[in-house]
Amino acid sequence: MQTILVCDDDKEIVEAIEIYLQQEGYHVLKAYDGEEALLILKENEVHLLIMDVMMPKLDGIRATLKVREESSIPIIILSAKTEDSDKILGLNVGADDYLGKPFNPLELVARVKSQLRRYTQLGNAAEAGASVYEVGGLSINDELKEVTVDGEIVKLTPIEYNILLLLVKNQGKVYSINQIYESIWNEDAIGADNTVAVHIRHIREKIEINPKEPRYLKVVWGVGYKIEKS
Repeated sequence: MQTILVCDDDKEIVEAIEIYLQQEGYHVLKAYDGEEALLILKENEVHLLIMDVMMPKLDGIRATLKVREESSIPIIILSAKTEDSDKILGLNVGADDYLGKPFNPLELVARVKSQLRRYTQLGNAAEAGASVYEVGGLSINDELKEVTVDGEIVKLTPIEYNILLLLVKNQGKVYSINQIYESIWNEDAIGADNTVAVHIRHIREKIEINPKEPRYLKVVWGVGYKIEKS
């Protein structure tokens, strides 16, 4: 049984989310501020974190930053703020998805399932036929789900890994933002520009010596992104 930690200072919201997740067979842990969430994460195996932004003691943004220092578990940010700048901030600090309040609980459950599928696929041994993909000093071992650059292991979130794998497996092919979004998120690319751009920037910061002059992950202006062939 997979365990989900729900963190929100509104106990009614936490209880409502708990009911829907339990109906889907998930084990739910509850926290009401960022500090409590971090303590629970240290003491329990958690497979996904649902985190509100505005909370006492330690807000969701700072808590997410601390989680990302130790873990790559999927994180879904909840916030009453739905401006693009707030969404980008959540993604910038390491969240995998963002849902504005008020939200449809069924949509949240669908996003939970989607993130857990990616995380499970990333953590498991690869299916038959998986192999190693290399571009210069960049290497992806899809059996171990391991990325290295010049021999050094690079830690990627599940979303970052899947984007990079897509591009590396199709070296030289240019993917538009919409194509990347639809391939990775498996849903229509509505308002995908900022979401994809944030993850691309994170990947570059991790695999490039100089992200402003990338060796591997190139932008084709007005078209999309590609991994240069070696």
